Amino acid sequence: MAKGTGRRPKVDLDSGVEDVALSILEWLGEQGVGAMIRVDAERMRDGQPAWTFAASGGPLDGGMRADGASVAECMGMALLRLREAGLAVPF
Repeated sequence: MAKGTGRRPKVDLDSGVEDVALSILEWLGEQGVGAMIRVDAERMRDGQPAWTFAASGGPLDGGMRADGASVAECMGMALLRLREAGLAVPF
């Protein structure tokens, strides 16, 4: 995704990324990156994207965040942003 376009990149919701979310978090920790994924029940009730991935430290310049309506969308966006930041996540 080009920076500043204002458009959301397309995420493959059928990739199965949610199945390896814990493995991704573990791999990031091994790289010195602190990361978490969470669901916000209040945002879910309000019909907003309830899933959030956040990461910082290690080779990341500053922190990063990705939100999604499902865990698959959230983790798909997170992988795109991690790769844009130069982390070759092997999943």
